[in-house]
Amino acid sequence: METITSKLINWASILDEKTRAQALATSTLPFIYPHLALMPDAHLGKGATVGSVIPTLHAIIPAAVGVDIGCGMIAVRTQYSVKDLPRDRKRLREDIERAVPLSAGHNNRTVKATAEPRIAELTKRAAKAGFSPAQYLAKWELQLGSLGSGNHFIEVSADESDAVWLFLHSGSRGVGNKIAQHHIGVAQHVNRKRGTRLPDPDLAYLDEGTSEFTRYIEELRWAQHFALLNREEMMDRVIAQFGRWVGGPVQERERINCHHNFTRQETHYGKLVWVSRKGAIKAEHGDPGLIPGSMGTASYVVEGLGNPASLNSSPHGAGREYSRTAARKTFTLAELKTAMQGIEFRPTEAFIDEIPAAYKPIDQVMHDAADLVKVRHKLRQLINVKGD
Repeated sequence: METITSKLINWASILDEKTRAQALATSTLPFIYPHLALMPDAHLGKGATVGSVIPTLHAIIPAAVGVDIGCGMIAVRTQYSVKDLPRDRKRLREDIERAVPLSAGHNNRTVKATAEPRIAELTKRAAKAGFSPAQYLAKWELQLGSLGSGNHFIEVSADESDAVWLFLHSGSRGVGNKIAQHHIGVAQHVNRKRGTRLPDPDLAYLDEGTSEFTRYIEELRWAQHFALLNREEMMDRVIAQFGRWVGGPVQERERINCHHNFTRQETHYGKLVWVSRKGAIKAEHGDPGLIPGSMGTASYVVEGLGNPASLNSSPHGAGREYSRTAARKTFTLAELKTAMQGIEFRPTEAFIDEIPAAYKPIDQVMHDAADLVKVRHKLRQLINVKGD
C-alpha cells in the first residue's frame, strides 16, 4: 500500500503515469471522502480509472461506475474432478458456443424458457422503478443469457485439488451500456449548465436529492440486477451443457456471483458515502469473491479481509498494460496460441488483444492484494470460450 496523497491510496505496484495522473485528478473532486483507493489492477479508463474505488458524499459520478453497469463474475464448483472429464474438450466448447450467444450485438433469437421468470422479475422491477428498458433497447429481453465480447468469457477450470469449476464474466450488455451512456450525458449537461469546472468532462456528477440523481439510481439498480441475472442465466445453460458432456447431473458445491462495476451506500470513516467500485469487488471480512486472470492464466476464488483503507475492496482481475489497439500491433496469433497451449479455445486473430501479455501478471496483482483478500482457491483453465 502506498499513500500518494491524503486523498489517494494505491495498491498497484505496476502503475503507469497516465493512470496515476487520472486517479489523482479524480481524487481532487471536493466530494471525495475519505480518499480514492487504487486497486492492484488499476489502469486507464473513461473518466475514472478502472480498478478504483471512489467514495463520494451526496453525489455520484456515472462514469465512475462504468458503462457496463453490474459487470462481474459467477463461478460454480462442481462435484467432478479433472479425471472424470471426457477427453474431447472441443465438443463442450462448441456446445457452449451454441447455447450462449457470443460477441457484441449477438442475442438470443427467442426468449428461452429458463429466462422467462427472470425477464418477468426484471419487467416488474422496471415498472416499480418507473421506466421501461425498451426506451433504451427495444428487444432487451433477448440479451438475457448472452455473453458479449472483449474480456468477457466462459471457462471450465480446475483448482489445486483438481475439482472442476465453471466460471464466467459478463455484465448488463447493450441495455446497461445505453443506460450508462444516457446518464453520463445527463450529468455532463447538468454540469455544463451550472458552469462546473472539472478535470475531465467524464467526471461529471449528479447531486443527491435531484431528480436526475434519483432517476440514475433507479435505472442503475435495475441494470445491476439485469447483469446478475444474466450471469445466472448463462451459468444455468453452461451447467446443462457440461452435464450432457460428462454424462451426469451437476451438483453445485458452491456458487458465487459478484459485481465489480457498481455503486452502493456504505459507512466509511464515520460517514455514509456512495462507494462506486469501477473494476473492483466488495471485500468485507468474509465476503466470497472472484478475481480472474487474463485469457490462459490463473483465476482466484478469494475471501475478503475487510481492509478499511481499501474501503473493503479488492481487485477484479489482471488489469490491462496494453490498450487493445497497442496489443494488436504488438502481438501475433502464433504468440497467443503458445500462451494458450494445453487449453481448449477457438484460435482466431480476434482474440489477440486478450493475450495474457497485454495484461498485468495476475500473480503480481494477487501479491499486491495480500492485505485485501485471502486466497481460497487458485484455478487453472481447461476450456476457454470468448466472443469475437
